[in-house]
Amino acid sequence: MVAVSQSAGRRLLTAGLDVGTTSVKAVAVDEEGRVVARSRRPSRLVVGPGRFEHDALETWWQAPRLVLEEVAAASGARGAGELAAVAVSAMMPSVGAVDAAGRPTGPGLLYGDGRGAPVSGPGPGGGDPTASDEMARLAGWVAADAPGADGYWPAQGVANASLGGRGVIDLASAFAAGPLYDGSGWSGDVCAGAGLSVGQLPEVAVFGERVGQLAPDVLGSAAGGGHDVVLAAGSVDGLCEQLVAGAVEDGDVLVMLGSTLVVWLCVPGWPSVPTGLWRVPHLVGGKAMVGGASNAGGMWVDWADRVLRPTGASGPGGAGSGGAGSGASWPDARGDGGLRPGGVPVWWPWAKGERVPWHDPALRVSLAGADLSQGPEALRRAALEATGFVVRNISELAAASGTPVKRYIVSGGGTANMDWLRALADVLGAPVLPLAVPEGAALGAAYLARMALGLERSMDDAARWARWSGPVEPDPSWSGAADERYHLWLAGLPEVPALPGLEG
Repeated sequence: MVAVSQSAGRRLLTAGLDVGTTSVKAVAVDEEGRVVARSRRPSRLVVGPGRFEHDALETWWQAPRLVLEEVAAASGARGAGELAAVAVSAMMPSVGAVDAAGRPTGPGLLYGDGRGAPVSGPGPGGGDPTASDEMARLAGWVAADAPGADGYWPAQGVANASLGGRGVIDLASAFAAGPLYDGSGWSGDVCAGAGLSVGQLPEVAVFGERVGQLAPDVLGSAAGGGHDVVLAAGSVDGLCEQLVAGAVEDGDVLVMLGSTLVVWLCVPGWPSVPTGLWRVPHLVGGKAMVGGASNAGGMWVDWADRVLRPTGASGPGGAGSGGAGSGASWPDARGDGGLRPGGVPVWWPWAKGERVPWHDPALRVSLAGADLSQGPEALRRAALEATGFVVRNISELAAASGTPVKRYIVSGGGTANMDWLRALADVLGAPVLPLAVPEGAALGAAYLARMALGLERSMDDAARWARWSGPVEPDPSWSGAADERYHLWLAGLPEVPALPGLEG
């Protein structure tokens, strides 16, 4: 690989895009990871009985072009530098039918869609997310619904085709497709069982690999002089976010407050872990991440806000703020709005089933301790605490692998919601350290774009891009009551089913 020179006053910028559940985001950054421009477009999300899907043409094909053009134009207008490379991050699993150009011809099915659910009972819970065959089931449904399509691609492949004409996903996303990818390529047998062929799935590249350049019509006059812009292979959103979070010490807990809540404890080696948790390699050699994903993230917070918010009012995650619990705060849960530490009920936050450790889409919301003295603010505070209960429970289960928790680092759009961070700190009884850049997955993708230029040699160096805001401390007047509610919440949990065990 030939490194790109930054001599002669050329200041090269890279852009990262994140095709998320509730929005498509982009950031343009300099060589130190400082954001010089950002853009965001809400996703068209369809949620219904058994349905969890995107308008794939709008969200996977069109929105990446729009947000990239906006950050390129803003960077150029500010004289911030010259856009040199772009990489795409996206959630997994997802799949939609595409034509020969990679353009979607139908809906984009997302993780948790009922059409990807197992025939009976909870899905596989042991090992790691690559053990799930959800992607194969989703692809099988799409193949049956749109037989003869040119391809069945995840969001990342569609976005890359839109930007550069080449449908490609990275190696980590391929592994996240479960048994469809056998480690050396797409499995012909598994593809055939799902009703599709290997040729209908996208190409696979290593994250940070140069896979082409932007199509001439993507940026237009925003290209800053018409130079070629490299298209790099990005990665799964969680990997990109982890890359720039700085959670590298044993005992660090990375809490990703996105549409999905993800909790990872950094541990040494490759320990045995409790049934139902995931265990994946850390980006730092000799370490692993133990924990997993939960539905108690921004989708849960947004749902609670919509249910509790008076008609036309705005809250931290609904139509008035843009989703994922990342907008303006609710009335301060520790202000003078009638709330008191002991006057908050308890939610079990399963509006769409739950993932680790139960892996059961049939679980549903429960509420305990509510009474007529409590108003919407108390129930909203309870919704935020419910996320904290899940974080604490996953952290405690993960710590049973032998590594105690030392600190909590929080990333994702939820870092913009101070009430959410306060509730987390109160429930955890410990400070939480929010990242200064909420678009963590897009930021990580921008770092991978630098690797395609030869400007970075190792993913280990991405830790220098980790920047945190000031810690949010627990309030002693609230943390005691929150701890009591946590133990009430624990007592109401269902038993974890006998899922496949894990080897050490």
